[in-house]
Amino acid sequence: MRHTISVLVTNEFGVLSRISGLFSGRGFNIESLSVAETMDPHISRMTIVTSGDEKVLEQINKQLNKLVNVIKVYDFTGEEHIERELALIKVSANPENRAEILSVVDIFRAKVVDVSPRSYTVEITGDEEKIRAITELLRPFGIKEIVRTGRIAMARSPKQR
Repeated sequence: MRHTISVLVTNEFGVLSRISGLFSGRGFNIESLSVAETMDPHISRMTIVTSGDEKVLEQINKQLNKLVNVIKVYDFTGEEHIERELALIKVSANPENRAEILSVVDIFRAKVVDVSPRSYTVEITGDEEKIRAITELLRPFGIKEIVRTGRIAMARSPKQR
């Protein structure tokens, strides 16, 4: 089972290395990792996607909480949350297929962020399925390059009734 974990850490040299070392040292795989400062420049949020059963996840959470630089660990598995990724996709574009590519981009509410005589670079945000879907539709045109961020996640706000 895939798990999305958010970890608040002190924004200090070596924290990323210690956390990734914790995973690799215990044989846990990191499928996706995204790190950035929060509103407080002294605190960063790491979003880690990993796979394993409940026993593995429990072990990961215990090990993360033992690290000095870890402030809080959130496990979004089974919780109401929002997940997003960003992808940049460079696709071959010639005069014959440009309109069709733009149509695909429009359907997915993506945008073209760079144009050259032979290619478009498309920016898209969304969940993993949305990114996979646009990639499959653009593949016949000739994808030159893809760059993806790791997944980021945030808990949903409670609904008012």
